[in-house]
Amino acid sequence: MDQQQRPLPDDFFKDWKQREALAEGMIPLIGRLYREHNVNTYMYGNSMVNKSVTDLMKAHRRVRQVEQNELSEFDSAPMLDAIAKLQLGPAHLDIGKMVVKYQGQGNGRSIDEFLNDELAGIIGSRTKPLPQPQDVVLYGFGRIGRLVARILIDKAGGGDVLRLRAIVIRKGKIENDLEKRAALLRRDSVHGSFKGTIRVLHEENTLVVNGNPIKVIYANAPEEIDYTEYGINNALIVDNTGVWKDNAGLGGHLRPGASKVLLTAPAGDDIPNIVYGVNHNEITPERKIISAASCTTNAIVPVLKCLLDEYGVDSGHVETVHAYTNDQNLIDNYHKGDRRGRSAALNMVLTSTGAAKAVAKAIPELKGKLTGNAIRVPTPNVSMAILNLQLGRETSVEEINEFLRQQALHSPLQQQIGYTVSTEAVSTDFVGSRQACVLDSQATIVDGKSCVLYCWYDNEFGYSCQVVRCLEKFAGVVWPSYPQEV
Repeated sequence: MDQQQRPLPDDFFKDWKQREALAEGMIPLIGRLYREHNVNTYMYGNSMVNKSVTDLMKAHRRVRQVEQNELSEFDSAPMLDAIAKLQLGPAHLDIGKMVVKYQGQGNGRSIDEFLNDELAGIIGSRTKPLPQPQDVVLYGFGRIGRLVARILIDKAGGGDVLRLRAIVIRKGKIENDLEKRAALLRRDSVHGSFKGTIRVLHEENTLVVNGNPIKVIYANAPEEIDYTEYGINNALIVDNTGVWKDNAGLGGHLRPGASKVLLTAPAGDDIPNIVYGVNHNEITPERKIISAASCTTNAIVPVLKCLLDEYGVDSGHVETVHAYTNDQNLIDNYHKGDRRGRSAALNMVLTSTGAAKAVAKAIPELKGKLTGNAIRVPTPNVSMAILNLQLGRETSVEEINEFLRQQALHSPLQQQIGYTVSTEAVSTDFVGSRQACVLDSQATIVDGKSCVLYCWYDNEFGYSCQVVRCLEKFAGVVWPSYPQEV
């Protein structure tokens, strides 16, 4: 790939102000494409929608750091301006990659000529990602449920893809239950304030979030609910409780008005455990119940699949250094699990993980080849998976890092695998990461066929993004994506 190298500016402050003005001018164009045309714009896989001026500039900077390409707002602004003038159908457009493709394969064409050729498939198109909007219901409104709600609201676009119609919870013991639920959605100690507005309608038992009415349904069990009574039909139910994990239990969600169920935890029976990007093709139209597996399984499977295909994997051990979770005790108290009864805020707690065995459900070739353990540590979010592997052939730090960098930037797994070159990265730097995991390239160890890889993952938000990707596939959402890979 040809990469444009831009000389350093003579006046850094002037250069910054010029790029700042260009980024500021991008915001209304990005918003109009999103709201009016359902065109989602990206910068090397990172969404540009609802971002600040500084966020957009940092997205450009990330490309310069990781892709080693001096991509600038001076390049992307004219491309976005030309795109905004076209009558496009719904699509995902990676502006950064389109700029780079134009620089390398423009062949003397103007930007307009390049775009007319590149986007011919969606110019004038009226094909929607779905024939009609898909209703979604969140059953349970804890850590994952609230983050999935945030993502669905953020991705609402023109309102004709996934629509969050209701949440199902047990009735609290206090009078202002709705306000409490709204407050938990509005403010989060880890992920920050919700970017938008929330209105509570008491008589209607409804939260209006960024203009989206979300009915709050109080129920103690799925069989108490008839979703059609709330105007909800053919809904996808997202079970965030983890109470039911087999066909019999999860099948109870298939009530009037509900058609399919997605569990945000590992499932039993013959229910497929889906890691989006690897085995999402198991989500077929006839499937009624699926699982989005666990956060750790989602973190390690994409990297393992890449390594298996490129190098082969003979055996390995997965150690997860995991943030504490809500099932642990704040201070020492009774707990049915070994060690988990000890204070989560004061201890490293050695425990088990089923992630290593669960890998086999997504990658059958690795069945019986991996062992695993977990250490819960006193942090509220962001975990690390340490992959200690015996590969099928010898490699080097430079080779395996470059291979995974390419996977993170230029493969179908770019939403699942991130890549950092920072020598100063720590766990809080990855709060809000949308990838299933981010490889810490500075920590990679290789000795012949032996390698140790360190993968950060936001076990709450990154996992929730994977859940929503599964939801889109479950609903049959189809997004044309550009630029098309050669």
